[in-house]
Amino acid sequence: MKRPTLFLTVGLPCAGKTTAARRMEIEHGALRLTKDEWVKALYGADNPPSANDVIEGRLIQIGLRALELGTNVVIDYGLWSRDERSALRRAAADRGAAVELHYFEVTPAEQRRRADRRQAEAPHTTWPMSDAELAESAAFLQIPTRGELDGSEPLDDPPAGFPTWDAWRAHRWPSSVS
Repeated sequence: MKRPTLFLTVGLPCAGKTTAARRMEIEHGALRLTKDEWVKALYGADNPPSANDVIEGRLIQIGLRALELGTNVVIDYGLWSRDERSALRRAAADRGAAVELHYFEVTPAEQRRRADRRQAEAPHTTWPMSDAELAESAAFLQIPTRGELDGSEPLDDPPAGFPTWDAWRAHRWPSSVS
């Protein structure tokens, strides 16, 4: 059996992650897990912050199970923090899967243009995003290093207070809304 691959899309809103994830889904016969599609289906016009982490965690659980079954998986949401990416790299490795990290860069002007176009052409797929919200998301993004992107950089240890990446992952992506 061929070793499955976990494809991770990293980038800000409107950077091209979902477009690329759809392409990867087809090219690699992968299960694509796009958080925004799930949030939209479950909450419509709302985008409750408390639900986002739970939905992300559930999609990760599904994705990890699919890897165990030998299926390629695309996780399609920002993964802005290095810790998130490290936890998923570790989880994939624990399941014998390869990992490909794909970073999508976008200038603020292009991001604004794409957000406006998406809102105008397909409002059912997105939420309005102010300039302040776009700037706030950019402030949280930890751009992947070259070694993180090509897989040559070893994984960091889990953050202080967490004995394993699995423990950190369970904390970061809770199993239910509190």
